[in-house]
Amino acid sequence: MITKLYVQTNLFLSKFKNDERGVTAIEYGLIAVAMAVLVTTAVSPSGFIGSLEAAFEQVATAISNAGQ
Repeated sequence: MITKLYVQTNLFLSKFKNDERGVTAIEYGLIAVAMAVLVTTAVSPSGFIGSLEAAFEQVATAISNAGQ
């Protein structure tokens, strides 16, 4: 009886370990979360877009001051 339980447990764990159903969905979910974080960071006022806007303002100010 104990041997049968041991064999069944080993078979179950082996099947569970090799079961890859749902793995792709989880991977796509993780990619979507990573992309959302990157987009949120880039679009935030202190993020990449904000820094780029500030740099363009500095360049525009320097160009307009150079013409005076």
